[in-house]
Amino acid sequence: MAFQSPMPSREFLWDIFRRVDKDRSGYISADELQQALSNGTWNPFNPETVRLMIGMFDKHNRGAITFDDFGALWKYVSDWQNCFRSFDRDNSGNIDKDELKNALSAFGYRLSDDVVSTMVQKFDRFGRGTILFDDFIQACVTLYMLTSSFRQYDTDQDGVITIHYEQFLKMVFGLKV
Repeated sequence: MAFQSPMPSREFLWDIFRRVDKDRSGYISADELQQALSNGTWNPFNPETVRLMIGMFDKHNRGAITFDDFGALWKYVSDWQNCFRSFDRDNSGNIDKDELKNALSAFGYRLSDDVVSTMVQKFDRFGRGTILFDDFIQACVTLYMLTSSFRQYDTDQDGVITIHYEQFLKMVFGLKV
């Protein structure tokens, strides 16, 4: 499925939703969504990214999304696609370390080259030194969630926290990543 901007009509989205909802349950599961999404390389969309997105938009904790949730998810992925394209300077269909660093800087993150390299290694499923569109979403959402969790303890906003081991475990295990 290819995403477009601006937001398509409700009828268009309903037609897509019905085609994706293979079992006619009225909900789209992670498996159904993964089969419908394209990362632009003809490879299946990263199942972890799909699971993460379903979790973000599944308001009823069913492991599936409703039609209304699907509309919000459509806009979310469209916005990420536009963002990805704006940082994929060479139009290669993937983001390299320098492009990722530029993207993260634009989002307000000031990360060292070492941390950016670690992120590329973590989210590069194919070992090519680049991140595909679906992995870019996962990398950015994961970074956002980790940062938000860190900020709960960084009350003076100096980038330094002191926590006990169990606080750390609660912080990490409490994340929806």
